[in-house]
Amino acid sequence: MAKIASKALVVFSGGQDSTTCLGWAKNRFDFVESITFDYGQKHRVEIAQAEKIAKALHVKNTLLSLDAFSQLNDSALIDGTQDIGAHHKTHTNLPASFVPNRNAIFFTLAHAFAQKQGIEHIIIGVNQTDYSGYPDCREPFVKALELALNLGSEATITFHSPLMHLTKAETFALSDKEGVLGLVIDESHTCYNGDHSEKHDWGYGCGKCPACVLRKAGWEAYTQSI
Repeated sequence: MAKIASKALVVFSGGQDSTTCLGWAKNRFDFVESITFDYGQKHRVEIAQAEKIAKALHVKNTLLSLDAFSQLNDSALIDGTQDIGAHHKTHTNLPASFVPNRNAIFFTLAHAFAQKQGIEHIIIGVNQTDYSGYPDCREPFVKALELALNLGSEATITFHSPLMHLTKAETFALSDKEGVLGLVIDESHTCYNGDHSEKHDWGYGCGKCPACVLRKAGWEAYTQSI
């Protein structure tokens, strides 16, 4: 595969989707770096795993700290007293794991970082097929934000979301194709409860939270298809 002679930044959580995106970007761009956000998430193990995976792929990873989300405390991903499997306490039509405006802030900061680094492409692991009901993971939102950020900074940075229309099974297949399936299974973390002590066929996690249930189902569908 011929690589694009330009730079790419991967918004990197250390989870299955962003690890797949990091492999995808490494195979397509001449220069790749990643950015991870510490926003007070209770599954903080993903920050350590992000650093491990970035090092394994020889990618420089920058960690940005965001205290504002902890002050807002409006998600079960941050507030440990909330039930991760319940409805969101203010957005009752959404899951408790929804963090209001998280992706808008992450992508805005990534866009600013990309300008500083002279990077033309931003890779994000959002998905509107097999997802947890987050409205900021949908394609119209990404396109609208890309337009607004470029207008507001006179930039021409392109957002890429290679997983947007893939099922979780297809995401596993893509990670295999891009050569990072082993890292996805052995190192990535998506469990909302932060459980990185038990390894399953599909990777580490509690096996019960919405993220683990989705990942397990995707793995089973993927293995049945090969």
